[in-house]
Amino acid sequence: MNIRFIYCIIMTILVWSCKTQNVVVKKTFFENNQSSLTQNDTTFVNLSDYSNEFILDLKYATDDNFLKSKMYECGTCFLRLKTLNNLIEANKEFKKKGYKIKLFDCYRPLQVQRKMWALVPNPEYVANPTKGSIHNRGGAVDITLVDEAGNELDMGSAFDFFGAASSHFYKELPKEVLKNRQLLKKIMLRHNFESFDSEWWHYNLKGSRKDKISNFVWECH
Repeated sequence: MNIRFIYCIIMTILVWSCKTQNVVVKKTFFENNQSSLTQNDTTFVNLSDYSNEFILDLKYATDDNFLKSKMYECGTCFLRLKTLNNLIEANKEFKKKGYKIKLFDCYRPLQVQRKMWALVPNPEYVANPTKGSIHNRGGAVDITLVDEAGNELDMGSAFDFFGAASSHFYKELPKEVLKNRQLLKKIMLRHNFESFDSEWWHYNLKGSRKDKISNFVWECH
């Protein structure tokens, strides 16, 4: 009888100990996971590792840009994770309407900003690298929309055309063009982005100006 009683006490203690240890393990894992998520929010990530639902036409990896010069060794789109998450959600909404986002530029290393400034030292066209741009912070994207056949929607001017027609306030455009620009802007603003007045293609994630300027360069494979 005494042996049974002692056995029951031992088993009770063991069960209680295992449950307590399991709770601690779960709590520790949850806390670590939450910490990781917080840290990852501002980590730079490769868009292609997270989604294949975008069209990439990264102009500065070619000489098909207003500088007529190749700025990147290869066309890879890096962004901070928080920027990418919002962009993915925006793209989901565009897809429901039969469109996709095409990206012309994403994160831009500071050293590339310096190269651009050396070619065109004009703040109307290129951000001064002493202050840096939102592109250098991983919070800006240059984009347009394509239809299901991959055709770009008419936005009234080419990407990186620095003239009055590129402004959101320029209204002397066909109704279809104004409609396309409004569609792009409306959905991007809905997903935590801000438009750039003089460039219909440029959008900044809200609050991204507070992030640090970066200068890392991705590897080309």
